[in-house]
Amino acid sequence: MSADAPVTGRAGTRPEEPHVTEAPAAGFWNGNPAALGLPCFIAGSVVLGLALVGVVPLTALSAAVPIILTATSIGLFLATIWAASLGQTAVASVFGIFGGFWLSYAVLTLGLNHNWFGIPLTSVRVTLELFLVSWLVVIAMLTLATLRLPMAFTLVFLLVDVALVLLFAGFNAIPTSRGLLQAAGWVILVFAAIGVYLYADCVSQATGGGSYPLGKPALHMSRSRGHRVPAPRQG
Repeated sequence: MSADAPVTGRAGTRPEEPHVTEAPAAGFWNGNPAALGLPCFIAGSVVLGLALVGVVPLTALSAAVPIILTATSIGLFLATIWAASLGQTAVASVFGIFGGFWLSYAVLTLGLNHNWFGIPLTSVRVTLELFLVSWLVVIAMLTLATLRLPMAFTLVFLLVDVALVLLFAGFNAIPTSRGLLQAAGWVILVFAAIGVYLYADCVSQATGGGSYPLGKPALHMSRSRGHRVPAPRQG
């Protein structure tokens, strides 16, 4: 037998090679984008909520802008790219929409304070109302479109809707209603607290623990039609 002849078993047959199970691919584009998106969302929510409830004067609401413009906006857009790379369409949509909301809020605040857009002081109130109505339509649309998600997510979206309505009512009042703005701030802090709970669930699963109860979806998938909603990948 030559040195390079195949090793054989019975009657010249090859022995069975041991079965090798490949480990899941590891790399940058794996894991759960919520591990990044949720803390960034929480940071922006907490700083804006505290500013509205009175930690800073009403004239200093822009104190929330540094965190919102940098950590919140950039972090949410990075989480959007991460989710899109995993094929998580709904997750990418949620993070991308909120990233756009926070970034546009920061730009609007800076623009009004530094007169970037040439908006006269007499039109500042209606500009804020235009901003709030536009985003209320988008977030309400998002709320309805994601009713198949666990109830905890739906509750966050509903509370965002409530906060936008309160902010609109507060700025629409003449003079501006400090009480309505404070109420909006407390609502923001509540959905930030729910975000903390969602993040705890995310990290628990990522570190080998169990999942937290998030509530049943408000809208269940139709069994008669056999529609299935793909579950997001967990890292």
